[in-house]
Amino acid sequence: MAIQNWSDEITVAELGDDPQFTDELGTLMDALESKPTDVVLNFSAVSFINSSNIARLLRLRKQMAASDRKLVLCDVNTQVWGVFLVTGLDKIFEFTNDIATALASLQLAKE
Repeated sequence: MAIQNWSDEITVAELGDDPQFTDELGTLMDALESKPTDVVLNFSAVSFINSSNIARLLRLRKQMAASDRKLVLCDVNTQVWGVFLVTGLDKIFEFTNDIATALASLQLAKE
């Protein structure tokens, strides 16, 4: 996974399938404890998501809300999107089609 500090206020994380997904979110959550930023999670390389992944995403969302930061998920494929729809998580997370749109939405929210 690549975690990039896109700016002082925004971090972009490229996620992969398990077992990397779990490790990558753990690394990201640890980094955000010391320096909270808004986060864009790029799901372009994620082909499936399981209950453990969902639990981690919910913990990350809670951590982000506690530090008054935004979380945007982007480039979610059809199979993974189906899981978000069935579980109702499409209503709790913010989604965009690509990284550029996610970054733009975060920047506009700051203005």
